[in-house]
Amino acid sequence: MRYHGYQDYFDNQVLAASPMQLIEMLYDAALDSIAEARRHIRRKDILARVRAINKALRIVSELSRCLNHEAAADLSRTLAALYGYVMRLLVQANAKQIELPLAEAEGLMSTLAEAWKASTPNVRESDFSSTDLLPKDAYVVGEAAPTGP
Repeated sequence: MRYHGYQDYFDNQVLAASPMQLIEMLYDAALDSIAEARRHIRRKDILARVRAINKALRIVSELSRCLNHEAAADLSRTLAALYGYVMRLLVQANAKQIELPLAEAEGLMSTLAEAWKASTPNVRESDFSSTDLLPKDAYVVGEAAPTGP
């Protein structure tokens, strides 16, 4: 039996991540896949390009499915439209075997990833219980801040 140290490390990282960190990881993986696809287009490696673009498509699709349309309807609609546009760019790059749509997709996803990282508070894992999706000291905008311990 072969030991896959990196895979075990990655699995543990995913299992220990907060929901906010998981989204950040998805953005990073999408950006890595898009950059990989750009390299494969330049090398004219069709199979590797298709794999990288398909991986990026799956990740962007997952980001779209993660949107909470009830909690933030306007923001969710805007992000869903952006994710849809990025997916169209990825399909176009794959179909036409050109890099320009990938560069645009990479720029959009990079901007979204930076915005996500900037808007995500720095929280410790201990700030989450196993069932919480927000840190214990977080509160919903428009509601009174929690009082007491």
